[in-house]
Amino acid sequence: MPSLADTTAMLKRARLVAAGTSRRGADRPRRMVETTAFGTNPGGLRMLSYTPQGLPSDAPLVVVLHGCTQGAEAFAQDSGWLTLADRFGFAVVAPEQVSGNNPNRCFNWFSPSDITRGGGEAASIAAMTAHATARFEADAGRVFVSGLSAGGAMAAVMLATYPDVFAGGAIVAGLPYGVATSVGEALQVMRRSDDRDAAALAALVLGAGPQGDRTPRVSIWQGAADSTVTPANAEALVRQWAGTLGLAVEPDETLSLAGRSQAIWRSPQNGVVLLERHLIDDLGHGTPLATGGPEGVGATAPYMLEAGVSAALESLRFWGLAPDAAAAASDATAAPTPTPEAKHEGVGEMVMRSVSGHVPASVQAVIAKALRSAGLMG
Repeated sequence: MPSLADTTAMLKRARLVAAGTSRRGADRPRRMVETTAFGTNPGGLRMLSYTPQGLPSDAPLVVVLHGCTQGAEAFAQDSGWLTLADRFGFAVVAPEQVSGNNPNRCFNWFSPSDITRGGGEAASIAAMTAHATARFEADAGRVFVSGLSAGGAMAAVMLATYPDVFAGGAIVAGLPYGVATSVGEALQVMRRSDDRDAAALAALVLGAGPQGDRTPRVSIWQGAADSTVTPANAEALVRQWAGTLGLAVEPDETLSLAGRSQAIWRSPQNGVVLLERHLIDDLGHGTPLATGGPEGVGATAPYMLEAGVSAALESLRFWGLAPDAAAAASDATAAPTPTPEAKHEGVGEMVMRSVSGHVPASVQAVIAKALRSAGLMG
């Protein structure tokens, strides 16, 4: 039975559908807000954020980093993060690069001044994260970072330089930390990868930030047909983070799934999965999406690619912020079959039926009034 929070999220989605708003272009509804005063900003980045209505304190926080030529809000929306925030209850921070820093609006994941703890773009992202954690009263132990391409490489930067801030991350079509220090080196490693061994690559991470009791858990995503960031970079990322986490380079288990493989590394102490790598057959350069089906999320766009699997949703599952696929399927199976009358009811009637019996009558009256005001119920 859906909770009041689930119902609130349903109402929000219903309003967007009823309004007939476009998922693209200038008429796309703006859902994120900009914060201009969030603390030190040596990297000169913009801060956008989103919180679902009624988000409680101690909720998780996810920082999402766009790729080159992309905007922060379009990336957060098309990759599914905003919808998933409504669905599972977490705040989103989306740093945005500006053309004055990089003409293609790429995060400068290779620039020494931008990838050092306390400096440049890394410090700006850390300041945004700290500001959002305090402002939204988020759970500081459940702060995560994800990014695509240059944003994926920048996610690796944040995991390396601020391991005390981020409990985990997802690197999508990204690159290892510290393997390039100039534009020329960055272009070279994108095409050929870095062939250093696990110890050498891990040393780059271990020297970048404070080494305490917590080391981030890392999910790596890569398209096997990516011609922009060679798939060998996923293997270099595996070596870097396996070495950092004290794991063997060879996985504990490799799963053959529909159109992809998943390699898994577990903690030798407690069996918790600390590292995973998803390699997706025939996928080019972009964020993997699964837009269809009951769990469908995201929208195809440049560098937003239908793959039958959502990197955002699966990353949430890896971090423990969403139920696993088996539990989700069980919930869907357990849902009651709509009656003939229900099949023909409108959005408003559907919402009221879903809240009947588990929401107080006074709250139902407020919801009904809002639905009528929005034109969703007679």
